[in-house]
Amino acid sequence: MRTTCSLYIDAGYLLASAATRVTGTSLRGGIYVDYSTLISSLVDAAEARSGLPVLRVHWYDSAKNGVPDAQQERIGELPKVKLRLGRFGVNGEQKGVDLRIGLDLVAHARNRAADVFFLVSGDDDLTEAVEEAQVHGVQVVLLAVPSASGKPHGVSRHLIRAADELDYIDGAAVDAAVMKVDRQPAPEPITPEPTPTPARPAVAHAKSAVRTPLDLAAIPQGSTAQRQTNVLAYSVSTGSPAQVLPGYDEDDEQDHLIDEVVARVLASFRESASYDDKLELQRARPSIPRDIDRALLLDASDAMDRYDLDERIRHQLRTRFWEKYDD
Repeated sequence: MRTTCSLYIDAGYLLASAATRVTGTSLRGGIYVDYSTLISSLVDAAEARSGLPVLRVHWYDSAKNGVPDAQQERIGELPKVKLRLGRFGVNGEQKGVDLRIGLDLVAHARNRAADVFFLVSGDDDLTEAVEEAQVHGVQVVLLAVPSASGKPHGVSRHLIRAADELDYIDGAAVDAAVMKVDRQPAPEPITPEPTPTPARPAVAHAKSAVRTPLDLAAIPQGSTAQRQTNVLAYSVSTGSPAQVLPGYDEDDEQDHLIDEVVARVLASFRESASYDDKLELQRARPSIPRDIDRALLLDASDAMDRYDLDERIRHQLRTRFWEKYDD
């Protein structure tokens, strides 16, 4: 049987790391990706490093109810690409992606599907799967996205120790396929001056009138109505209320890192989001959309060099997001 190599690509890791390299934050909405070029460059890198042809590219990502969107369908139609999808949980977190990668690594190693596995991921949860695949005689090489400073971005130390080798994706190849989105703000619509109408009697229950997100945004900062929209903290990306922990006080360094992370994510969102995206964010308030929430958590984990963030840090991140959004 012809010897080959295979690629196992955690799309969440690859795109978040590429976005961080290009924009300074892992917000995926802040980048445009030429997937064909990016995947071709990974195939070329794997073949050059191993001296073997690529058997197949396994692309792992999440999808609503496990059903691919239009972009994922186009990725799955690329040559040699096998689309492997998890799903989003009720709280917006990824479900099944790590499990699919781990099961495939072990099953393909047991069946000798290829001799060298190139894993594009940094997830600590894949450590045991890597070790089990090695038991069956395959080499597992990590391919990491280099940060702007040239270091591997977001790769677990346990995973590095378990793998046979840590190598880097060519930064120039990432830069050629991943570009920063710089969407100009849509011009404000021009509306004619309203015709004056006779005053109507006050409605007895006017305070129960429904306000739109744009109405809420126009309320002066610091007013009672504005403060009422800012009181919730979040334990999950759906916006479920979380209890504020008594006596909680982060040190100055942690506060500084959180503020930097929130500022970068907000800047990337404002530069790349369309008018509809911004309107949707206001409609979701006090929830934080899962892509923004995930970027906040990933960037904070990277900035603080912590794999898991406790609930206190998560609460502070989400609270500071809306505070800075309102500044």
